[in-house]
Amino acid sequence: MHPSEVLFQGKRQPASIPVCDHYAGSEKLMRKSIALQQELGPVFDITLDCEDGASAGNEEAHARLIAALVASEENAHGRIGARVHDCTHPSFEQDVSIICEQAQRLAYIVLPKVECLADVVQAASVVNRFAGAAGRSDLPLHVLIETHGALADVRAIAALPQVECLSFGIMDFVSAHYGAIPGNAMRSPGQFTHPLVTRAKLEIAAACHAYGKVPSHNVTTEIKDTAVVAGDAQRASSEFGYTRMWSIHPGQIKPILKSLAPRSSEINDATAILNEAKNAHWGPIQYNGKLHDRASYRYYWTILQRAKLSGLPMPEAAAGLL
Repeated sequence: MHPSEVLFQGKRQPASIPVCDHYAGSEKLMRKSIALQQELGPVFDITLDCEDGASAGNEEAHARLIAALVASEENAHGRIGARVHDCTHPSFEQDVSIICEQAQRLAYIVLPKVECLADVVQAASVVNRFAGAAGRSDLPLHVLIETHGALADVRAIAALPQVECLSFGIMDFVSAHYGAIPGNAMRSPGQFTHPLVTRAKLEIAAACHAYGKVPSHNVTTEIKDTAVVAGDAQRASSEFGYTRMWSIHPGQIKPILKSLAPRSSEINDATAILNEAKNAHWGPIQYNGKLHDRASYRYYWTILQRAKLSGLPMPEAAAGLL
């Protein structure tokens, strides 16, 4: 049996998608991002953006551009998704109908500004209608949690089988408090210390981990100083349990990848522990004087999965474990 079958035994396994989600809105930035993905490999996702990318009156042409890029040979790894307009916007169904013509090549659809569980369910029905017509019945949904209502329903949204990832939209969330949260809570260090913001981050992460979904951390608005980006990614991971993060500039991608990827020492320990466990038929073992059993084996198996998704060099001994 494969290690994943032994360790999870029919339970939902955590979704496995790249740790960086790069947003691009203009045609120039979309093509630049796709070229970078071809260079680095499928170690980050690209979200082509209708919501903030399309100028007023140009929504249909923008959606058709996104559909063409998804369908093109440039989408070599199949890791390009699209953010559509929110479900109350006049262009929402048009976006979905055009982009889902390429559903077979589309990695996911991002739903912004949902107000409640019912919005997600209704939007999913529209996505499924058009994706189904294109022969795709399992198109993943990524949902932006950026309103009071969405946060109130976050566990129910995470529980939906089609939802793969929840992202925190910090700027809209802070703005929705109409000045009760200061503007510096949209960036570091305030975003990691203001109680209302940290509460939202923790509730999103907890809901995701309860249902095997991926929590995606909000943007870092600092573009030039990559140390700030790396620091945000590291804190999001180590203090708040986020396993994925947005990028809004190509220069942010590599710092995010490095910060969210497992360290080489963790990879080596995971490989050694899991191989000893495999030799012991997944019973308890001792490693460096410490007891390990299936609970810790699941943790170390996810370390190897994250390393693989990040494109890190893997020990030869890990080959039979993935």
